Amino acid sequence: MSRTFQFARAGGPEVLEISEAPVATPGANEVRIKVKAIGLNRAESMWRRDEYIEPVKFPAGLGYEASGIVDAVGREVKGIAVGDTVSVMPSFSQNDYHTYGDEILVPDYAVIKHPKTLGFAEAASVWMMFVTAYGALIEDAKVGKGDFVVIPAASSSVGLAAIQVARLAGASVIALTRTNAKKKQLLEVGATHVIVTEEQDFASEILKITEGNGPRVIFDPVGGASFSKLVSLLPFQGIAFIYGLLDEKEPTALPVLDMIAKNLTVRAHNIWITSGDAGRRNAAIEFVSKGLASGALTPIIDRQFKFEDMVEAHRYLEKNGQFGKIVVTL
Repeated sequence: MSRTFQFARAGGPEVLEISEAPVATPGANEVRIKVKAIGLNRAESMWRRDEYIEPVKFPAGLGYEASGIVDAVGREVKGIAVGDTVSVMPSFSQNDYHTYGDEILVPDYAVIKHPKTLGFAEAASVWMMFVTAYGALIEDAKVGKGDFVVIPAASSSVGLAAIQVARLAGASVIALTRTNAKKKQLLEVGATHVIVTEEQDFASEILKITEGNGPRVIFDPVGGASFSKLVSLLPFQGIAFIYGLLDEKEPTALPVLDMIAKNLTVRAHNIWITSGDAGRRNAAIEFVSKGLASGALTPIIDRQFKFEDMVEAHRYLEKNGQFGKIVVTL
């Protein structure tokens, strides 16, 4: 029998319940994995509340990332064999596949042989964070030497990945964080500058750092009241990515006249533009794998929970206090 977390109605972490079912047989292009670790993402919290980018079909499973050992493969699967140590890249709907289980089925295109230098917990933390950042900063904005990149909510898993990806590309990183508690850690991860938004006016500090020119790129998961102010700092043909909505209380406005005057781009971003395209997905895997191998990219884990403590792990996720990834282990 296989255990999996499901929920029959939208709600808080308490709606998650363990169910048991016979171990499923992989379809032609599916892989079955004995899970060793699961990486948690804010998208799954939104999914559980039925507030994500697509409606939930109940009863529902959830989860985008996991690592483990291949237990079985479908008849048309190539390049992946029983016994392989693998991890899963988010590249499917949670209505179709999910990773919160001890034995899971996923499509073969989402399965990656992760570097042997990574343990299971680290491997379950890699793909959402680094590929989300890669898609915006490398694939789209093509950041490089001389660029300033502003990263709000920098201590989130994707924020930390974005710091490392931008620095690997040669850019200077301005990390934003609410309190002084994580400033030293952000600098250690690779941020060039850290602005503590509860103590400093981020707009004036950003202009000071960039000598009045503003940053070419903003990579923001917050939105809300601060977004318009951030966008107004961009120089001519600057670009702002928004990939989340941590500030759900305030509307996310846009400085339209600034955008027109400076020919700015404001772009919604998610991992699917990269992970959903075979060519882009392979390029992202190559970039991230090389970065992991060289040590330029390192997944950072904040805290680990046991599988049976998934509800508590989701409660912790929703406190927004972590520095890096939350992982559940089996």
